[in-house]
Amino acid sequence: MRLVIIGNGITGVTAALTVRRLRPAAHITLVSAETKHHYSRTALMYVYMGHLRYPDIKPYEDWFWAENRLELVHATATALDTEAQTVTLSTGQALPYDKLLLATGSVSRFAAWPGRQLAGVQGLYGLPDLEQMARDTRGISQAVVVGGGLIGVELAEMLHSRGISVTVLVRDAHYWGSVLPPEEGRLVQQQFAENHVPVRYLTDLREILGDAHGRVRAVVTTAGEEIACQWVGVATGVQPNLSLAQLSAVETDQGILVDERLQTSVPHVYAAGDCAQHRQPGAGEVAVEQLWYTGRMQGEAVAHTICGQATPYRRGIWFNSAKFFNLEYQTYGQVPARPTAGIESFYWQHPDGRQALRINFESAGGHAVLGFNALGLRLRHEVCAGWIGTRTPVHAVLEQLGAANFDPEFFRQHEPAIVAAFAAAYPQQPVGLRRRKGLWGRLSGPV
Repeated sequence: MRLVIIGNGITGVTAALTVRRLRPAAHITLVSAETKHHYSRTALMYVYMGHLRYPDIKPYEDWFWAENRLELVHATATALDTEAQTVTLSTGQALPYDKLLLATGSVSRFAAWPGRQLAGVQGLYGLPDLEQMARDTRGISQAVVVGGGLIGVELAEMLHSRGISVTVLVRDAHYWGSVLPPEEGRLVQQQFAENHVPVRYLTDLREILGDAHGRVRAVVTTAGEEIACQWVGVATGVQPNLSLAQLSAVETDQGILVDERLQTSVPHVYAAGDCAQHRQPGAGEVAVEQLWYTGRMQGEAVAHTICGQATPYRRGIWFNSAKFFNLEYQTYGQVPARPTAGIESFYWQHPDGRQALRINFESAGGHAVLGFNALGLRLRHEVCAGWIGTRTPVHAVLEQLGAANFDPEFFRQHEPAIVAAFAAAYPQQPVGLRRRKGLWGRLSGPV
């Protein structure tokens, strides 16, 4: 079998390694226009900040690819002929395939702002973006970041680490208002304030102003404020990269349309990761999933199908994690930004604003736990997902909360305070502290 994979991100590489394990004799080629070697996209910010070097974010040594008979091609795929089953590259080479996986990832989304073409205006998605950012922010003193999602706070922290004054524009009333409830948003705002990063809420970008050399010199906000800057980071989201699929017979919408086995509308052509759009997403799931862990899961699932072991993709319990300056964040299951009918939401926050936990559970019936938000607390993935998957009653979760604690041994423990707050808020839910080994963890630590 000749397998060609367009894209060497987490999805493409996971698929390649899984196919190599399942079909040792397969001929596997990975094509990427971005870089020759796979790297950890989520670690790019630490390269800019000087915490890591580029070689440090490559999960595999350069010898690994030849050792595992994985052919790497650094080129752009410029055409796809699904009848002849060939992919044409920018080098002029035509690659024949028996199976093709499109794992082309995402591209930054830009609105139609006047001045968006100016030098010093960019998004941050991959290594070329990081290299451009490093060049264009050298020696500058002021920057503006547009957008209040995960990339927005990363850009703010990156710029702040180099002593660049940065202002963030957020169109919502609080940070990441489409995802985080207001209480969690206020904790993130505290991080911005402690790091002296001003945020303009309920504010969007209206126009980018340039100088005589075609470089950004300021932005104008929807509030009419002009903010001087020499660089603008666009963090208003990403969209599936359809540049190759749209040149072919492969059916697309927002993304490349796929069924539950990640098969496209064309035989022998599959799509997975950021670029894929599920025709029939599961209940409560989105059609386009643009996360590292879902990309890895899709890469593994599609590899089995490519090898003749038809495997429907099943995401399982929703999970994500991030870091807002010094505040770690994890989310599991259903934690909507706004109150939802049928869902009770318990929220505990430490007085210093550096730790918080939200637990959502059903209002009626067995009061099954539905989701968690943790900030400044580390929870074990398998424990939280297990509670949600088995519909564990919330009082049982509180009794066993220490089992989910993943903080280092000498970190301050907060489970007793959380349980006490829950008992006060929901006296009808009897909660007792279960201290047996393996369930209540390090309960005897300081509170």
